[in-house]
Amino acid sequence: MILIIVLKKKIHLSHVDLVLLNILQKVILTILVKYIYKALLLKEYMKLTTKGRYAVMALADLAGFDRQNPVPLRDISLRQNISLVYLEQIFLKLKRNNIVKSIRGSSGGYILNKEPEQITLLNIFSAVDEKIKTVQCNRDSKKGCNSKLTKCITHYLWDDLELHINDFFDQKNLGDLLKNNQERRI
Repeated sequence: MILIIVLKKKIHLSHVDLVLLNILQKVILTILVKYIYKALLLKEYMKLTTKGRYAVMALADLAGFDRQNPVPLRDISLRQNISLVYLEQIFLKLKRNNIVKSIRGSSGGYILNKEPEQITLLNIFSAVDEKIKTVQCNRDSKKGCNSKLTKCITHYLWDDLELHINDFFDQKNLGDLLKNNQERRI
């Protein structure tokens, strides 16, 4: 906007040149708005927190051990370099959601409640209240994500991406992580 005002004053432009300059300004602003919008969406809505990432890491670690004997959180904490206090908070949620069960006593710890192939990454994220969202608004809401009555122009693009991401996490399980990790070590 300022560029156009400066150019108008400094250079005597014809009416056609001014029209082209206005079009150029609108194109630049559109590109800039799209870039900012995408950056904000990716930064704010597609970010997996450490809670979700650490839950997956800890459960993959747990799944890699003997399924009959409990594994202490202290051992997982040391191997994966995750705070023990943070792991305790995560495992409380995992236990509450029947992903793991705890065994008390001197040789206590945690074991998986199911086979690793039966625990999807989406199950884990849900258990620790991790949500993968790419739009601000509720999918079923009539109100749009930009506080207007309609959905924004790119809403359905981001909504489709969210479906793909969640579908991906629903198809991947702890067994897949173990298998991939073993294949890469060979």
